[in-house]
Amino acid sequence: MTVEAMESEPILLRRDRGNGIVHLTLNRPKSFNSLSSGLMAALQDEMDGIAEDPEARVVIIEGAGPGFCAGHDLKEVTSFETVEARRALMAQCCKLMLSVVHCPKPVIAKVHGVAAAAGCQLVASCDLAVAADEARFITPGVNIGLFCSTPMVALGRNVARKHAMEMLLTGEAMDAPTAHRFGLINRHVPAGELDDGVMRFAELIASKSSYTLRVGKEAFYRQMDMELEEAYKMASEVMVENMLAADAHEGMTAFVEKRKPVWRDQ
Repeated sequence: MTVEAMESEPILLRRDRGNGIVHLTLNRPKSFNSLSSGLMAALQDEMDGIAEDPEARVVIIEGAGPGFCAGHDLKEVTSFETVEARRALMAQCCKLMLSVVHCPKPVIAKVHGVAAAAGCQLVASCDLAVAADEARFITPGVNIGLFCSTPMVALGRNVARKHAMEMLLTGEAMDAPTAHRFGLINRHVPAGELDDGVMRFAELIASKSSYTLRVGKEAFYRQMDMELEEAYKMASEVMVENMLAADAHEGMTAFVEKRKPVWRDQ
């Protein structure tokens, strides 16, 4: 019997707001929302659907219960007896994280409690992150003889090298103010203000042209690994293409006419 079969409620919850904001809640609170293969599959399905959903404009990923996400489900990991099974699990996780990065809709992590290992990786993979003041971020694999190698990829692309290595080599928890200072999260707020802190970003982003956001997000991640001249060349072409879009014309016209733009999302 799978770990999900023993759980009475859905392991992933979805709630849609009327303004295009989609909430995805990891719902395995008894295991601190650890990323079992079943939970990752459910989250993958939702991310794939949201990518094609014209009504969805912003995604918020959060966790039920006392924490955001404890990382991989170690009971499940240790139950896999073959190399192939463990490779498949890692491939599934990597595909999920890439889906978050490549999703044409901005994705925001809403963090409370602990974000550990692959949970910390999920935070780092999101475009934005807002955390409660009491939140903690940790890549503790080194403490159990299992270096956080896949979380390392996302972490190392968000914070400076020595800060990433500090987390990876020591396995010690980082508090929210330090995570903000290191660049892992955008904001930290009192726990009672977490909803408002996240919704401020979500509502602001949802008010923009989804076409413009899609083009911009894709270009941002493409240029990250390019040489400077190549990045400017690519970004210039994206800019020209964006200039020809209906929403760019509407936005510039609305600015000149001192009115609110009406987006066509194209």
